[in-house]
Amino acid sequence: MISSREEVTRLILASKVRKGLQWREAAEVVGLSKEFVTAGCLGQMTFDKAQAEALGELFELPDEAIAWLQIVPYKGSLPSAVPSDPLIYRWYEIVSVYGTTIKELIHEEFGDGIMSAIDFSMDIQRQADPKGDRVSVVLSGKFLPYKSY
Repeated sequence: MISSREEVTRLILASKVRKGLQWREAAEVVGLSKEFVTAGCLGQMTFDKAQAEALGELFELPDEAIAWLQIVPYKGSLPSAVPSDPLIYRWYEIVSVYGTTIKELIHEEFGDGIMSAIDFSMDIQRQADPKGDRVSVVLSGKFLPYKSY
């Protein structure tokens, strides 16, 4: 019996490793971006029935796991303490160092509000560079102004 979305994530990761799959392959099966599908497979997004069934077939998941993929998860996978994984820590560092700059520049350009993580897209690409390949991450979220009431 599967009792949590985290168990489904473990099943997916085990199957991904066992079958030698890449996230882009899962995205192709579902018909969504690799970023969204990866987030969903890691327990942060919800899939509809057809998408969950396609992932179930790809990862050889039981029906119960497919049902869990259709349930809205508890979002926010990082612990409240500073993350220790080096890659995730660097993102934490980026926000720690540049967060106030990002906030200032968004407010200067758009006014008082936030960038949505709901009406949102992300694109991660490799950029060839003779000094060492670079990681290009584009985050695009709808601006949501605070309203007066």
